[in-house]
Amino acid sequence: MAPALLLASRLRDHGLPAGIPVRTHRNRRVMVSWTARGGVRVHEGYAFAPDPVVRAIVRFVHPRAPRAERRVARRLITGFPAAALVPSRPRREAPPPEEDRPVLARLEALHAEFNALHFGGALGPLPVRLSGRMRTRLGELACDAATGRPVRITLSRRHLRRDGWARAGETLLHEMVHQWQAETGRRLGHGAEFRAKARAVGIAPSARVDLSRPRGVPVSSPG
Repeated sequence: MAPALLLASRLRDHGLPAGIPVRTHRNRRVMVSWTARGGVRVHEGYAFAPDPVVRAIVRFVHPRAPRAERRVARRLITGFPAAALVPSRPRREAPPPEEDRPVLARLEALHAEFNALHFGGALGPLPVRLSGRMRTRLGELACDAATGRPVRITLSRRHLRRDGWARAGETLLHEMVHQWQAETGRRLGHGAEFRAKARAVGIAPSARVDLSRPRGVPVSSPG
């Protein structure tokens, strides 16, 4: 039986009323939720949970459950590794626009150059993408939610067009310092260790700039 059908059946067996819809998902952020209109949304991995956990889900979503019971139920629910049993569906990333490809090739070559120059070639190769949605961030590093491994660097398209290659290269290097943090098991952030590494590779450790303002006006202090 498919996990979604199995889970719905088990929830009914443990007392969930037949009139309440059950919708399953693989979202790692909100494992169980309930609304009067939408019914129960629950991670598919709970199909394989022991009976006490399934009963806890039924109690947790009951609108009249006492607060103390819901706290106990929450502990049982969050203690079960549902996401590890039914992992998230891999997202299919759309290929970059054809007109971006020469720019992205240059950015990825720059990544390789910086890797050799500043990190001894220790960082893994990463695809680089451009985004037109960034309003304050100049760039970002995306990491896999399950493993924490870096998967992509994205730079602001507006930043590259407005500030040019030298400034965009600094932003790329900034994100590569985050990549170094992730790949060496360090905590991601702009703390003292990040600032020291940023200065060591020759960049200022500032995190964001308001791209709607005149060039180079910072809206957050370094770190």
